[in-house]
Amino acid sequence: MSLFRRQRSALPGLNLTLGFTVFYLGLIVLLPLSAAFIRTFGMTWEEFVAAVSSPRVFASYRITFFASFAAALVNMVFGLVVAWVLTRYSFPGKRLVDALVDLPFALPTAVAGIALTSIYAKNGWVGTWFDPDGRMFQKLFAHEGLLGRLTGLDLSGAKLAYSEIGVFIALTFIGLPFVVRTVQPILEELEPELEEASATLGASRWKTVTRVVLPEVYPALITGFALAFARALGEYGSVVFISGNMPMRTEITPFLIITKLGEYDYRGATAIAVVMLLASFVLLLLINLLQKWSRRHQAV
Repeated sequence: MSLFRRQRSALPGLNLTLGFTVFYLGLIVLLPLSAAFIRTFGMTWEEFVAAVSSPRVFASYRITFFASFAAALVNMVFGLVVAWVLTRYSFPGKRLVDALVDLPFALPTAVAGIALTSIYAKNGWVGTWFDPDGRMFQKLFAHEGLLGRLTGLDLSGAKLAYSEIGVFIALTFIGLPFVVRTVQPILEELEPELEEASATLGASRWKTVTRVVLPEVYPALITGFALAFARALGEYGSVVFISGNMPMRTEITPFLIITKLGEYDYRGATAIAVVMLLASFVLLLLINLLQKWSRRHQAV
C-alpha cells in the first residue's frame, strides 16, 4: 500500500497553482502563436516555400540574424565589462551609470530609433565624422586622411545611419541591459577573496579571470547572450528609423512582415513569422543545451 501512497508536498496548492500556470501560459503565449500556425496551414507547401524563400525575404533573414548575432556577441563582451565595473569598483556617479544601463528597457523603441538616427545620421554628432563628403571624414577616414595613411584603409563608402552598421548599432543598444543584468548578480555573489587567493598563489590576472571568474559567470553570460540575441531578432521600433528599410540591403524581417500586412498579404506575413518563430525556438533550445552542458562541465 505504501507504493501507492502519495507524498504530500510541504507547500500546499500545487494542483491549483500548476493548473493556473498552464492556463495562463496557454492563454498569453500558446494561443497567439497557434493562430499564426493555423493561418499558415491554409497554404499549400508550394505557396509556403514561395512566401518564405524569395530573394527579398532571404536578404531580410541575412541582415536580421547576422546583425542580431553580432550585436549579441559584442554585448556579451562589453556587458561583462560593464557588470564587472559596477560590482568591483566604487567611483563617483556609479548609481547614475547603473541606472543608465536600464535606459533601453524604459525608453520606447521609437524614441530610441529617432535618437540614434539623429546622432548617427550624416548631420548628427557622430555621423558627421563619417560623412564621405564632409571635411572631418576627409581629414581622418579617407584614404589620404590621417587614419587612412596610418592603416592603409579606404573607408570612402562607410556610413553609419541607413546602412547595415546602423542596424547593428540599434540592436547593440537595446541588447546591452540583458547581459549586464544577468551577469551582475553572479559577480556580486562571487567573493573577491577568491581572486585575491588566486593572486596570492601566483596566478596572473589573465589566469585569474579565465580560471576563477569566467567559469563562475559563464552560464549567466550565455543566458545574457541568448536573451540579447532573442530580443534583437524581434526588434522593430528602434531599427526602422536608422536602417533606412532598403529592400535587399537594410530591410529587417519584422519590417518585412509589417509591410506584407500593410499589403493585406496575411498568409505571406504569417508564413515568415512562423519561420522566425521556429528559428528562434531552435536557437534558444541550442543555447539552453549549451548552458546545461556548461553547468555539468563546471560541476565536474
